[in-house]
Amino acid sequence: MNDVIGYIAASLTTLSFLPQALHTFRTRDVSGISLGMYSMFAAGVALWLVYGVLLSAWPLMVANAVTLALALAILVMKLRYR
Repeated sequence: MNDVIGYIAASLTTLSFLPQALHTFRTRDVSGISLGMYSMFAAGVALWLVYGVLLSAWPLMVANAVTLALALAILVMKLRYR
């Protein structure tokens, strides 16, 4: 039951990030994105991923791996298209 709650929470938080990522990928408009905020966000998500690995908590690992990939892609676009 704990993992079910974890997967639901992970799905909701990861999916909530998806519209921003898709919009950024489509428009390549990164003017409203803070490099500092996204850098800190990506670092925090990476640490959550490590924490999930240390706990062997699949919901944490899966959600944070997907979110980290999206955040890093947006960071790369921010650096490339600024």
